Parts: sequence; C-alpha cells; structure tokens
Amino acid sequence: MGQRTLFALAGIVLAAWWAVATPGTVAADPGLPPVGGDFLWGVSSSGFQSEGFAPDSNWSRYAGGGYGNSVDFLHRYGEDIQNAANLGVGVYRVSVEWARVQPNPGEWDFSFYDAMLDRIRAAGMRPMITLDHWVFPGWEVDRGGWRNPGMVEDWLTEARAVVDRYSHLDPLWVTFNEPLAYVGKEQQIGDLGALDVTPMIDRMVAAHRAIYDHIHGVQPGAMVTSNLAFTGIGAAQADASFIDRVADKLDYIGIDYYYGGSLSNPPNAIAQLTNQPSNLILEPDGIYYALRRYGQKFPGRPLYVVENGMPSDNGSATTDGMTREDDLRDTVYWVQRAKADGIDVIGYNYWSITDNYEWGSYSPRFGLYTVDVTSDPGLSRRPTAAVPAYHDITANGGVPAGYVPTRAPALCSLQDLPSSCINPVH
Repeated sequence: MGQRTLFALAGIVLAAWWAVATPGTVAADPGLPPVGGDFLWGVSSSGFQSEGFAPDSNWSRYAGGGYGNSVDFLHRYGEDIQNAANLGVGVYRVSVEWARVQPNPGEWDFSFYDAMLDRIRAAGMRPMITLDHWVFPGWEVDRGGWRNPGMVEDWLTEARAVVDRYSHLDPLWVTFNEPLAYVGKEQQIGDLGALDVTPMIDRMVAAHRAIYDHIHGVQPGAMVTSNLAFTGIGAAQADASFIDRVADKLDYIGIDYYYGGSLSNPPNAIAQLTNQPSNLILEPDGIYYALRRYGQKFPGRPLYVVENGMPSDNGSATTDGMTREDDLRDTVYWVQRAKADGIDVIGYNYWSITDNYEWGSYSPRFGLYTVDVTSDPGLSRRPTAAVPAYHDITANGGVPAGYVPTRAPALCSLQDLPSSCINPVH
C-alpha cells in the first residue's frame, strides 16, 4: 500500500507538467510490419459468465436471481462461434465448468462441451480451454472448497477427465484463470479467510503442476499456461506467490492486460487505491511494457495476450472518451511494436466475443457484440464498431504501416518500473 500511495502522490505532482511536456500522439511508424501468418488471433469467454442455466456452484449460490441466464451461450453457442469465425480469428477460448460436467460426485455429463468444442473445430478455430475459471460445484462448496485439503484431488479428478476427453482437439490449455484474482473472489463470495489464502495458493500450485504433467502425458507438444492478471503494481510479489512456483511447468506465458497506470494519469493510481475501476484511464501502450517485462523474465518462452479489452458502462466509450475500436487498434499497434522489437508474442485474444456477466453485474460491457441482458429478452447480438476493426486487423496481420495511435505513451508506466522510466517506448 505504501508503494501505491507513493505512485499516486507522485502522479499528482507530475501530471500537470507531463500534460504540457508530452506531445498528443506518438509518431507514425512507417516500417511497422504485420505480425505474420502464424500469429494467433482469438476471442475469449468463460463458462459461468456466458452460458446461463447455471448448475449449483459457488457462483450460482452467490449470484442468485441477479444472474438470470446471462447471454445463453448454452443454447446460442453456434451463433457466437460463427460470429468469431467471421472475424477471421483462429482461437476461441472457453472454460469447461466443473459444476456442469460433474454436478454430483461420480456423475458426469459432457454433452454440451462435446457439441460446443466440436463446433469450434468445425468453424476452423482452435479451442483454448480453461480448466478453472473461478467456478466449482456446490457439493465441493459443502466440503469446504479450497479450504479443504481434499480439494486438490477432487479438482484433478475432474481436470484429468476433461483433458483425456478433449486432448484430441489439440487445444491450448489454461489451468487457472488469474489465480490471485481467484483467491480475491473467493474471499469476496465464500468462506475464505485471511489465514486460508496461502493454503489455497499452495493447493493451486500443486494442482497446476500435477495437471501439467498429465496434459503432456496425453498430448505431446501441448501448450499449457496459467494466465496472469497483470496490473504492474506489486507484480514481483504476485509472481513470487504463484507463477514463479510453476515456472518450470509453463509452455507459454499468458498475460491479461486491461488498465494502465502511470505518472501521466494519477486518476489511475487513485482509482486503484479507492477501488473505482470505472474511473480508470486506458493506456494501451502499457501492454508493451507488460510484454517486455515477461519477455525478459522468461527468455525462450513465448508470450500470449490471453485477455485484453475495454469496459464501457452500457455505452460505446469509456469515461475518458476512448472508443472500443480505437482501444483495440491502439493495443494491437503496441503488440506489433513488441513483436517487431524481438519480443516473442504469439497470440492475442479479445475479451470478450459478447457482453456477459462480469462477476456481479451486467453493466460493464466488454463485448465485441453487445447484448442487453437486462432489457432484451431476445438477447440479440449487436455488433459494435470494433467488429469491422478486428476483422481488418486479422485480415492484415495487425494495423497498417503508418498507423498513429490515438494516445502517446504515458510517463513511467506502472506496468514495468523502473524500466518504463529509464527505457521508455516512443
């Protein structure tokens, strides 16, 4: 907290100077090359957030009637998968919900995931399967969830069944989605106390290490990760608690990047301190620093942006006026810059293909296709302006040479201190 406060105060002092001293845009890069034909463009989603008709789980118990049936991916997956294919993407990320495939101990039902994953493959895309996107069955809640030492073996029983069933599809794998954020959510919605945090992390580390070995046993050449929720602040401590402990069992480094944070934009630091994400200012250039940081930390390991996107509050722009299509193009520009600078970035997923349940609310809109869950009984998928923008990006391997981002790089991005101050990108 002391470090965060320091950044916030420093930002307030320097923000006025930086606004005058910094040009409004970054210079055009006429030689910026496309990323190449082997680069993986994709979209991201998760089970509970989009499927609807939720079985008994930790999250269905917490969300209650406010959840409804989300965007009903359970029955409309064909439409969403086709919309993704029409974008020209090659990867569709989903999660297999433990609560759906194993509603009771010893009882299995893979019918939905069999059909849905086959449809992804039939549409010409490769699945990226997340084994745990923060949801587990109600019967596991009754056993104590991650407070129960037996959770690891229960989790592995289900995860091995998923891997054995779908490894023939040659999916990319994600074990735990944003493991430390998972811990935070369990503290919010469950019975996880402060003294239970370290045991939960220890158990996830053990589960990741075991399922990694199992995946490689049944799918030679598999690509496995656990994606990081990257904010820059406290990254070293966050890495030490999980990623560093499984570093020898990561085939690629999955990074989730959404919000910036810098001395240019003290409201970002203040919003993080006061837990007001709607006031955050987007800084697409921060993804460059995140990629550079992990490219240096894990030399020889490829990087994949597993999630990136922009929330809007039931509208088309953020509170600071950034549109979804501009944020997408600016972010892809910085991904291209990273790759052009020798950072081994192999893929980018947009979060998400549709609006969905954002862990307590339908107000934050992240979708390429917007869905008015609370007011449209038909759950119509309506394309945003980012749909044609993303189609152009996938067709051309990125933004065109000479593209000028709408915003200049920020001063001293919190995504990689002190490197972003000493060696800033221009």
